[in-house]
Amino acid sequence: MILLSVAWDDIGGLVDAHERFLAGARVDADVRGSVLDSWKRCRSVGLEPDRLQVPYAPDLTLDDPFLHAAEPVLKNLAASLSEAGMTIALCDGQGRMVQRLGGGRPLCDRLDEVSFAPGFDASERVVGTNGVGTALAERNPVYVVGREHFADCLQPFACAGAPVRNPLSGRIEAVLDLTCLRDDGDPAMLRLVREAAHAIEARMLELATERERALLAAYRRAAARASTQWRQPGRPDGDELGRVDLAVLRERAEELLDSPHRTLDEVTLSGGRTATLLRRQVRGAAGETGVVVEARIAGSPHVRQVCLSAPTTPVTPTRALPQPTVPPVPAPAPSPAPARPAARFAGLRTVVPAPAEMERGAQGDTGAPLSGGAPAAADAAVGAEPYPDAAVGVATRMPVRPGTSVAAEVAEGAVGIASVGTEPAGDAPAMDAPGVDARLLLLGEPGVGRLALLARRRLELLHDAGVRIGTTLDVTRTAEELTEVAVPRFADFVAVDLPDAVLLGEEPGPLGADTPLRRVALGAVQEESPLHPVGDLVRYAPSAPQARGLESRQPMLEPVLAAAGGRLDHDPARGERILAAGVHSLVTVPLRARGTTLGLVSFYRSQRAAPFEDDDLSLAQELAGRAAICVDNARRYTREHNTALALQRSLLPRGRSEQSAVEVAYRYLPAQAGVGGDWFDVIPLSGARVALVVGDVVGHGLHAAATMGRLRTAVHNFCSLDLSPDDLLTHLDDLVGRLDRGEGWAAENSPDSGIVGATCLYAVYDPVSRRCTLTRAGHPLPAVVEPDGTVTFVDLPSAPPLGLGGMPFETVELELAEGSQLVLYTDGLIEDRHRDIDAGVERLGAVLAQAGRAPEETCEAVLDALLPARPSDDVALLVARTHALDRDRVAQWDVPSDPAAVSRFRAAVTEQLAAWGLEELSFTVELVASELVTNAIRHATGPVQLRLLRDRALICEVSDGSSTSPRLRRAKNEDEGGRGLFLVAQLTERWGTRYTPDGKIIWTELPLP
Repeated sequence: MILLSVAWDDIGGLVDAHERFLAGARVDADVRGSVLDSWKRCRSVGLEPDRLQVPYAPDLTLDDPFLHAAEPVLKNLAASLSEAGMTIALCDGQGRMVQRLGGGRPLCDRLDEVSFAPGFDASERVVGTNGVGTALAERNPVYVVGREHFADCLQPFACAGAPVRNPLSGRIEAVLDLTCLRDDGDPAMLRLVREAAHAIEARMLELATERERALLAAYRRAAARASTQWRQPGRPDGDELGRVDLAVLRERAEELLDSPHRTLDEVTLSGGRTATLLRRQVRGAAGETGVVVEARIAGSPHVRQVCLSAPTTPVTPTRALPQPTVPPVPAPAPSPAPARPAARFAGLRTVVPAPAEMERGAQGDTGAPLSGGAPAAADAAVGAEPYPDAAVGVATRMPVRPGTSVAAEVAEGAVGIASVGTEPAGDAPAMDAPGVDARLLLLGEPGVGRLALLARRRLELLHDAGVRIGTTLDVTRTAEELTEVAVPRFADFVAVDLPDAVLLGEEPGPLGADTPLRRVALGAVQEESPLHPVGDLVRYAPSAPQARGLESRQPMLEPVLAAAGGRLDHDPARGERILAAGVHSLVTVPLRARGTTLGLVSFYRSQRAAPFEDDDLSLAQELAGRAAICVDNARRYTREHNTALALQRSLLPRGRSEQSAVEVAYRYLPAQAGVGGDWFDVIPLSGARVALVVGDVVGHGLHAAATMGRLRTAVHNFCSLDLSPDDLLTHLDDLVGRLDRGEGWAAENSPDSGIVGATCLYAVYDPVSRRCTLTRAGHPLPAVVEPDGTVTFVDLPSAPPLGLGGMPFETVELELAEGSQLVLYTDGLIEDRHRDIDAGVERLGAVLAQAGRAPEETCEAVLDALLPARPSDDVALLVARTHALDRDRVAQWDVPSDPAAVSRFRAAVTEQLAAWGLEELSFTVELVASELVTNAIRHATGPVQLRLLRDRALICEVSDGSSTSPRLRRAKNEDEGGRGLFLVAQLTERWGTRYTPDGKIIWTELPLP
């Protein structure tokens, strides 16, 4: 072990986030997700950033086949980076460095100082976040720069690492890493290391087995000894097989090679041409068995026999064919095999130079070039496939003279060759005659490696689809995820079409050919797509594959799109552009889930030469089935979300509160995850006062919205009793506890049945005294903005949320200047997953610190500054600017405890009403005031006060020192009293009793004329 102790190196960038993370703070908003995950893994294993113990193991190495595959790639990469000041590290599957190339002496010396050298362990659990270890842990390419390294000693560097997998087994064989100084780092390093890893994997695939190399060598020797003349591909009239035809021939030839019980196959090509394929068993000179496929394209009705050995008896097909008997011709004498030509790469498949190139190679490039160039023929005839396979593909024309045989010396195993030929002279037209065509299509073991690799790639695609599709509960995003998974690994274009009802969360009706669909998502390998763009309303013709698929509820496969009847009838101009862009094959699958058709997904191929086949159709069905379930889940969630939102909005206040004590503005914004239980209210109280309420119910969805409605109704009822703020929260706390326990019913517990934990802030403002009384139950502190812009967060005593019980609620009373703003809000405004509550409160105070702003402007400013793009919790915001009731609108008298004084105050009331211009109310108010004052003098204790308030209504109040409340009763005919309060109730709009610390107040309200 080597002990490292490195001083803290402040290099900027993420230094603050790194320190806060080590201190236990949340840094989600400052650090990339993959880096933060790595930091968490490092912390979980107990790594210390300034003290590492790096183990050393001498004589590390990798398997010879891997080193043989990686050597040329590493040499080319080192040569390209020789002037870049960058070192290349090759580590084994455990993260231990095996080789280090390039970089220059200064960089290597600095890397040696931190033990990033051959023999040392660079895994994440040992040295923390870095290109090698994190690529191993994430199993994907990563880029780490500067302060993103967990260890202090690695922070001066930038690195990019990528795992190198065995293309057949999928196991990580090694990790390739590029490292340089931090100032020289570039995100393009990630692309370089990814491409280099892919190149090594391609080399490993090419050199996977000695058997494949022996088969390739056998073919080259056979082709070099064949006495043939290679000529330019294509007939003299220029009628060349298209890319799609070649791909179809190759696919069908592969199928025939892999089908030992089949002898013949017929392939329909474009232009009405037909190819007949014949499968034969052959044996090599050393006894190896192989398979040859012969074909005829639009020539003589006979099929020519091609021998790959010197057989004594021609192989007889399993069923009679109309062909002449061609005697076997002895093979020519063996000739020395030419030197192995260089192979060209197309994806992960080796493309072997045409025999004409090999002949030139054997002659030392002294032979005259062929007309047209055989290499171009080879390159043009081999197209990309849906998945790379282990077969070695060759495509070129191979004219065969009459009576010629081709000897093949096979190193081991079977050789499969697909040959497109014509009838020899004498029984068919000459090779140069029109209608004669011959090609060599394929060389390789019949299907074994190809099918194994194809199956693994499809499993990988299905695994990725299960992981990446349905990560959200958004219909549109789910459709986009399907396109991202399928392009370019399965198709070149993917389009998802859904009816508008699904986007709205509704149950879609029956979908048919005449149903318009909305293009929701479109994936493409190129920026410009010939298909309908996202947002278009798409209609398919009844004969189109999409329409037929919707009608039959079955997937549709069109290998040759140009031959698909009705595919482009609905938009001929766009159809021409689609075909001109090279789109040639289509699979369309209805999106069905739980017995309902939700839409349609279409997969197109253009750059891939191979058309879709049956296996691709099965894979498309699996992808569409998984996506359909996720789309339906998102649709159902959308419906529930919209229902809950409608319920909550119906339970929240609408319009403006009928009171003049405060000027209010409010906002409610639901969360992206679902409707929550945030709510607010502005409730007029007696005596021109107003109650301001903001609350938050735990949870989301319909239950939270319904619970919010119950609490809001309860607060309204408690306000009608004119309870003090602390008493009101005490009653509300008791109610929440009883509701949570089932209100006396033996209710079953369910995940959404409890409401304990709801929070509430309750404030009462009196415009006469300009005093505000506040109390809270587990809610964030309110803010007061004074007229000059000074912001103060009211230090309310803390109290537990509602429903817990056992603790009293305390109040705070403030005197507010006229024009002050009282800001009440829920925690969703100041706290989310990327910001703690203290930072949110500080930000809120900074936004509120501005004088002369109206409540509506304050709401907009606060939401613009604090609301995240995708809020994780719903937000309720209430801003109230206070008003004061002028002194000339208030009249108050102290009443002595003498019934004789009542007449004097009746006169005073009449005089005050005359001053306010309310003479027509004099009789009623005089009678009400006289009755209330008389009752107070007779049945209560002093002091007694009479007060008139002119607000939105005329308010008459009588206060006394008694805590007993009068009650309305029906007087009997023989009763002498008991009718006064009844008269008051009949003459006024409403009346009630309000208790104070010194007694009570009987109040009445009369509407103004």
